[in-house]
Amino acid sequence: MSGPGTDDWASTPAELKERLEAERRGAAFLLYRDGDGAQVIRSLPAEPVRLAIGRGDGVDVVLDFDSQVSRLHAELERIGDDWVLGDEGFSRNGSYVNGERVVGRRRLRDGDSLRFGETVAIYRRPASAATVSTAAAGDLPDASAISDAQRRVLIALCRPYREGDEFAAPATNRAIADEVYLSVDAVKAHLRTLFAKFDVGDEPQNVKRLRLAERAIRTGVISPRDLES
Repeated sequence: MSGPGTDDWASTPAELKERLEAERRGAAFLLYRDGDGAQVIRSLPAEPVRLAIGRGDGVDVVLDFDSQVSRLHAELERIGDDWVLGDEGFSRNGSYVNGERVVGRRRLRDGDSLRFGETVAIYRRPASAATVSTAAAGDLPDASAISDAQRRVLIALCRPYREGDEFAAPATNRAIADEVYLSVDAVKAHLRTLFAKFDVGDEPQNVKRLRLAERAIRTGVISPRDLES
């Protein structure tokens, strides 16, 4: 098994517990699976440092199970409070963030999907996500503040998370529309209202849906039982 992609990520209760513990510590980390399919949580240092990623001897993040990874594939560097991924021609097959090839350096955001060869890793920076969530926690709605139609849309949005998959992505507008028997335009309208209610309207466009799903589940507005129905 060589660096499974996101479709292969099925989490056990023990792995979910391990990830929650890593998130509570607040430090940035990488989340991926090794060549045997075991979950790896690679904590990143709090001080400015540069880490080498690859298959060769002496690298800091060792992906020697993936034949598509170069001996020196990429670098992670902490600059101030942020982590930056750099691939300045190191690798043969390139490094990718959220499906886009990195040319030079790219600053990472919490939840970014990184790919080196066939290995997919998720960059987590729980402290930054917690800051946003804590600031808005008192204003987040409970189940009674959500209409029936909005609730059905929210459940459909979160449906891909029913297996406890950290790497899952929220459902598309089309998938939601097909499940709840609404037009795509109606789904978009409900989502805009939900973005505002859950205080994620100012998030980057590609992050809004993820943050909405996370907050709906973590606040208990949507329960695991809802996702099974």
